Amino acid sequence: MRSSNPVFSRRGFSRDNGYAGFNAAPQAGAPAAGANPYAQGTAPNPYATNPYAPTGAPAPARTGAMTIDDVVTRTAMTLGTVVLGAALAWALLPVDEDNLNKSYGIAIGAALIAFVLSLVQSFKRKPVPALILAYAAFEGVFLGVISSAVSTYIGPGVVMQAVMGTMCVFAGVLLAYKMRWIRVTRRFYGFVMAAAMGFLLLMVVNLLFAAFGGGDGLGFRSGGLGILFGVIGIVLGACFLALDFKQVEDGIAYGAPREESWLAAFGLTMTLVWIYLEMLRLLSILSGDD
Repeated sequence: MRSSNPVFSRRGFSRDNGYAGFNAAPQAGAPAAGANPYAQGTAPNPYATNPYAPTGAPAPARTGAMTIDDVVTRTAMTLGTVVLGAALAWALLPVDEDNLNKSYGIAIGAALIAFVLSLVQSFKRKPVPALILAYAAFEGVFLGVISSAVSTYIGPGVVMQAVMGTMCVFAGVLLAYKMRWIRVTRRFYGFVMAAAMGFLLLMVVNLLFAAFGGGDGLGFRSGGLGILFGVIGIVLGACFLALDFKQVEDGIAYGAPREESWLAAFGLTMTLVWIYLEMLRLLSILSGDD
């Protein structure tokens, strides 16, 4: 199963050292090796079989496998770096009339650096913790300036509402996933990917119209359409979370190496940033309409 998150979509967890995450025996309750990965409509799992094991021989137990504690710890570190970067940017890069252009310029530069770092990590064979934390720091600077501007010019309560909304989406999707109210199947994956590509294409077209025609382009970022597309963006973010949870669950069940918990933290952080930005934009539109 491959997540729609850009970090997870290129591949499953690390396939280095000739085992591709396959050499660990599944934990209790996990599908047996060699089981049909397409059974009951489920998506193929990159960890479900061991193509390197001798025929008829059981897969040896693997030490140093990723656990949920590893994922939680690395995710907390990555998100903590985002929050720290945002707090410093909020305090040191004011968005008043005298400093607005300078702060915006730094924020855009930080966003571009974060984007480049995310691409570099996405194409590396192994997760690089320093690279992931650097991405988180620059992403935090961008979020801090944007959040400060929203708080200053739209409403001081909007940022906290967006943070709480993001936390609620995360908790709700996690609960729904654990209770199996959300079942990540091939059909679910295909629908989310198609919807995400359509959504991003519309946003790019809207941006081009805004850049060359002025205003809000096609109106996807304000008014009724802005509210509708804000809700769609948040729902897509929630679907990304479900796909990421499935990827992490599979990695743990089939013995992905512990270092891959950094990749899981990276992907989850990117998804939460997506949800926060969409939540912030939606609440800003709603506050502006009051």
